[in-house]
Amino acid sequence: MVHDPGGATRFLGEVRSAVTGRAAALVIGTLVLQLAFIASYVGAFHRPKPADISLGVVAPGPVATQVVQQLGALPGHPLEPTAVADEATARRRIGERELDAALVVDPRGTTDTLLVAGGAGASLAQATEAVLTRAEQAQQRALKVLDVAPAAAGDARGLTSFYLAVGWCVGGYLCAAILAISAGARPANTHRALIRLGVLALYALAAGLLGAVIAGPVLDALPGSLPGLWGLGALTVFAVGALTLALQGLAGVVGIGLAIALVVVLGNPSAGGAYPYPLLPPFWRAIGPALPPGAGTWSARSVAYFHGNGLTCPLLVLSGWAVAGTLVALGLALRRTHGTTDRTVG
Repeated sequence: MVHDPGGATRFLGEVRSAVTGRAAALVIGTLVLQLAFIASYVGAFHRPKPADISLGVVAPGPVATQVVQQLGALPGHPLEPTAVADEATARRRIGERELDAALVVDPRGTTDTLLVAGGAGASLAQATEAVLTRAEQAQQRALKVLDVAPAAAGDARGLTSFYLAVGWCVGGYLCAAILAISAGARPANTHRALIRLGVLALYALAAGLLGAVIAGPVLDALPGSLPGLWGLGALTVFAVGALTLALQGLAGVVGIGLAIALVVVLGNPSAGGAYPYPLLPPFWRAIGPALPPGAGTWSARSVAYFHGNGLTCPLLVLSGWAVAGTLVALGLALRRTHGTTDRTVG
């Protein structure tokens, strides 16, 4: 066996040549992103615990006050009860997404009625039922559950809205990423940036429509207005795509990873899909409504099951991301255009 003292040196030289500092940094960044993904999903889902579920209480005056006090004092504060005038008002407020559920107390009997909205997420309805069943049993009372906004037969556990919103978000950042890979992460000038945004807008219109058609007429998994879901889908796709274009303009190809970190690592587990907001830990519950997956999921459920109620805030969130991403992407392109012109003149 011939010993080659220079072999190891040559091999190390090949390694240094093949694995550049930039490549090593990107690999390390990928590892960090992967670990953040695991930590975020496991952190959000490993121990769902109800907190501050908004509950209306329908009962005669003195009884309502007593029930509200009792339920509000439950250990861990799983409920946020408030007195409601009557059952019709409770149903209306559930439909307007102001209440998660309502308890209708029958002071003349021993069985009360819990009104839930399965379309807002089966896990939330089940958690509310579990909390109130224990509370009722402690008072030697029984509980009857009535779903006043049930999920469609093809919408298993009310998750279709979440998966649809996630699909739209994935399309948004993938479209922007493909534009970056094919033509460079940073557009050369303002015209190129406008072209990318125009392509993204056309893609968003197509993706929004096709996603709504698949979830609705094709699979019969999600009811509601097809034009409404189309508009929501187009806005969601464009918002995420514009955000990704802006991050690419700021950080180059690393911007794709930043977009994934924001939308996938933080946005998906906090979107209120598998576990609606009252079941999530405080951190995820706080950030979820401000990120595109959460705004998209809430809006899709509102369109499908709540007649479009409760859409103002999530649509403002999506519009904010879309406008901010567009302005940042154009501003960075304009800056590069002026910088190139100045260097040429100089």
